[in-house]
Amino acid sequence: MSWLGLENKIVIVTGAASGIGKAVTEGLIEAGAKVVACDINSEKPEFKGESENNLLYQICDVTKREDVKSSVKAAVDEFGTLDVIVNNAGINIPRLLVDPKKEDSEYELDDKVFDKVVNINLKGLFYCAQEAARVFVKENSGVIINMSSESGLEGSEGQSIYAASKNAVNSFTRSWSKELGKYGIRVVGVAPGILEATGLRTISYETALAYTRGITVEDLRKGYSSTKTTPLGRSGKLSEVANLVSFLASDRASYIHGVTINVAGGKTRG
Repeated sequence: MSWLGLENKIVIVTGAASGIGKAVTEGLIEAGAKVVACDINSEKPEFKGESENNLLYQICDVTKREDVKSSVKAAVDEFGTLDVIVNNAGINIPRLLVDPKKEDSEYELDDKVFDKVVNINLKGLFYCAQEAARVFVKENSGVIINMSSESGLEGSEGQSIYAASKNAVNSFTRSWSKELGKYGIRVVGVAPGILEATGLRTISYETALAYTRGITVEDLRKGYSSTKTTPLGRSGKLSEVANLVSFLASDRASYIHGVTINVAGGKTRG
């Protein structure tokens, strides 16, 4: 057995088809876990190290409770139980509170964007945590890992609704840890900072974020690479987030509970 002891642990990862979620899924598989990879994407990607015995792909819209219930049931039916859920599914749509430059601006926060971000980042996470916790309470053990963001701790220009939703995730983590600890269930958060580029950093996302900050897309990209506010002097790797998730999922982290751990290379506002 490896140092982490994740062999045969059963883990659900949401938002598993790309970005952090895909890296987390592959990291858990490498550590010996069996993963139920849940994503809204109907086309299953290839996961490094996957086999028929260690991966089950489930199409799941986390904003639909029945989808979430089905995914949890599939995990239990396929592997016999559920030990960990990684609530990674999320969305970020950059918007200004008010756009002084333009009336009816497409980059001003509106009900549609507000509801979409909150439905995925909060309601979806709530559905997943609740359905998993129903299993964990019966087993008197389990781990809930909530994916937050460094912006949830610091705030972020042009990303207020995203940052607010992630700070709410931090509050979920603290509150649920107080509720569930007595049942042997740990609840922890992970808050990544600036990471290496993935397919999720689309041109539409970059265009919107650059507009909200009054800069060009080229300037935005230079900012990603400069990392002036990151003491370690570089962007983070997806694998570094995945490594932390694997550790937190393991019994090696058995006394880490009710906290959100920042994975941001020491990045601060100072």
